[in-house]
Amino acid sequence: MNLVFKVFKVASYATVLLASSTAFSQGADNYPTRPVTIVAPYAPGAGAEIEGRVWANELSKNLGQQFVMDFKPGAAQILGLNYAAKQKPDGYTLAWITSTYSLLPLMEREKGFDTYKDFDPVTLMSKRSALLVVSNSLPVKNMQEYIAYAKANPGAVNFATGGLGGIQHLTGLWLTSATNTQVTYVHYKSISASYPDIMAGRANMAPGTLTGWLPMVKAGKLRAIATASLQRNPLMPDLPTATEQGVSGFEYSSWLGMIAPTKIPQPIVNKIHGEFVKIGKTPEVIAKLGEGTDILTMGPAEFRKVAMGETERFRKLLIDNKITIK
Repeated sequence: MNLVFKVFKVASYATVLLASSTAFSQGADNYPTRPVTIVAPYAPGAGAEIEGRVWANELSKNLGQQFVMDFKPGAAQILGLNYAAKQKPDGYTLAWITSTYSLLPLMEREKGFDTYKDFDPVTLMSKRSALLVVSNSLPVKNMQEYIAYAKANPGAVNFATGGLGGIQHLTGLWLTSATNTQVTYVHYKSISASYPDIMAGRANMAPGTLTGWLPMVKAGKLRAIATASLQRNPLMPDLPTATEQGVSGFEYSSWLGMIAPTKIPQPIVNKIHGEFVKIGKTPEVIAKLGEGTDILTMGPAEFRKVAMGETERFRKLLIDNKITIK
């Protein structure tokens, strides 16, 4: 009797394991069966929102469920990512991240999550060309004139950032260190929140994506003084890079990626990444994102390597220049 019971017990375990395995496989195959939330840890209005909506809309069409962006801006993406890190790793909460993500391990502040342990990478969708722009009220037309003005007027330039310790802030620290200048940092919830102030001259300078700034530059509402990427962009072929204008190696890192709470099932990650690869090849998406965006749809392992590589690059910059970001 005992032997029969034990055999039945083992058989039951096997049945349960088989059922669980089958359910897991079907779950990945059928994913998603309900709407998916994509946490956007930045404010609406920036280039990251515009591009994020393109990808989210295509995912919704391809997978038959709504991929809804949930904006939770503040504290250099920390507020939104702190929320996302605490959600179930079931594929129904994802998060956009920009290059500020690589700076988070370098910040001396409580975040409520570990940047690389509490999230799994899904894909790095794109890298975007960048600009350094100034308000029309600032009497400079190129990098050399800007450097001369900033040296002659220490602290007079109001340098806009998307948050204390964010990518624009660190870019400003890098620029001031490389040019031996001083500025006054003005921190906004996102770089897009600074647009009205820069056009009005209340803020004087900012780095940012070409797609974000280009409409205002074309409309004559502000002035681009340098391409902040390592190569000139076809949309502005006559605008020299900062490197060409004497700030060697200077680059504003701008990309958009997707992550998920750690331990998300790998088959779901693979399915989402596969959709990004397909979407990134469609002519409509290529046309919508424009020439200011390089579509990558990079895989999870390569994405993690890129993000961690940027963390170490910025760590060296901070150490070499004795800079601390809170």
